[in-house]
Amino acid sequence: MSLAGQTQQLLELAHSREPADRERLLRSIIDLCDQNERETGALDPAVKVLVESIFMRLVVEAEQEIRQRLAEQLSTATWAPRNLVNVLALDDIEVARPIIAGSPVLEDSDLIRLLVEATIDHQIEVAKRPQISMPVVAAILNQDEPAVLTALACNETADIDLSSLARLVETSRRIAALRSPLARHPKLSSELAQRLYLWVGQSLRSAIVSRFAIDAVALDAAIAVAVREAHANPSSASPHVVWERDGERESIEKRLVDKLHDAGQLRPGYLLRALRERRLTLFVASLSKLGGFSVPEVNLAVNSEDRPELLALACAAVDIDRSVFPTLLKLVRSINEGLPGGGDAGATRALSVFGPFGNRDAAATFRKAIATV
Repeated sequence: MSLAGQTQQLLELAHSREPADRERLLRSIIDLCDQNERETGALDPAVKVLVESIFMRLVVEAEQEIRQRLAEQLSTATWAPRNLVNVLALDDIEVARPIIAGSPVLEDSDLIRLLVEATIDHQIEVAKRPQISMPVVAAILNQDEPAVLTALACNETADIDLSSLARLVETSRRIAALRSPLARHPKLSSELAQRLYLWVGQSLRSAIVSRFAIDAVALDAAIAVAVREAHANPSSASPHVVWERDGERESIEKRLVDKLHDAGQLRPGYLLRALRERRLTLFVASLSKLGGFSVPEVNLAVNSEDRPELLALACAAVDIDRSVFPTLLKLVRSINEGLPGGGDAGATRALSVFGPFGNRDAAATFRKAIATV
C-alpha cells in the first residue's frame, strides 16, 4: 500500500474510539515507522508529523492499558518523537516505566528534569536506568532521596566515580538500605570498604573482609569506640528521613497538563479520562488549565456542599457538552465522597446552566459565582 493509502487508513482508525481499532492503530503505526526507518534510515517528515499527532491523541484519549502498550513499543524506538516520549515519561509510573528505563530518545536533561519534577517512583526508575551518566548521578546525589539513592547503589552500570561512591558510603551511615548493594558494588575501593565496615551488620562485614584485605580486628575496635560515643551523646543520632514529599503527585500532574496544553493536545475529553482513572487532582488541574481558572477556584466548585451548578459552569466554559455533564458529575461524586452535593435536584439544576450560557459567558459567571463562595 502507498504512503498516502496507509496515511488515510491510519487517520480513519485514529477517529475510532473502539479498543480493537486503537490496538490496530498502534500496531499499524509501529509497523509503518519501523518499515520507513529501515528503508530510508530516518522517518519521512510527513510520516513524522502524522505519527506524533496520532500518538498524542492516544496519550490524551486512550485508556491506561493502551498507553502502557504504546510506551512499551516506543521504549526502544529511535524514531519516537521526543515531545511525545517526555509526555509518556510523566504519565502514571506503569506507563512511564519502560520509557524511563530504555528510551534512547531521552537525554540527560530530560532525566534530570524527571529527578526534579517527578514522583519518587519516577526518580527510582531514572536511578535504575542502565548506564546513566555522571551528570545524572550527580543530580540523584543532590536530591538525597533515600529510595532513589538505594536504586542508584544497586545500578552497577551507572557512570559513578569514586567521589560519588564515597558520598553514597557516607550516606549509608543513616540509610541502612544502601549498605548491602554498596558492599557488593564492583567499584567499591578498599578505602571505602573500610569506611563502610564501620556501620554494617556482621554478614556484610564478613563479605567485606572476604573481598578486601582489611584489618577486621582494628575496625572492630573502632566500632566499639563509635558505639560508646553514640550512647554518650544520643542527640547526635541521624534525624528521621522523609521518604515522600508533600504535593508531589499534584506537582507532576500539573506539569503533565502543561506539556499537553503546550502541544495543543489538552482537550475536554481528557477530563473524562482523568475521572475514569479516579485521578481527581488531574481532573482539577486539567479543568483549571482549559478554562484559565485557578486550581483553588476549581477546587471550590468540586468540593461544594450543595452547588453542583458551579462545576457545571466551569465545564460549560470549556465546551463540555450538556449530555456529557451528568456522567462527569457522577464520576466526580464517586471519587470525592459525594461532592459536589445537592443530590438529584442539584444535578438537574446544574444542567440548566448549559442552555443560556456560551463558553465565555459561562467562564465569567463561574468566576463571579466562585467569588461569593
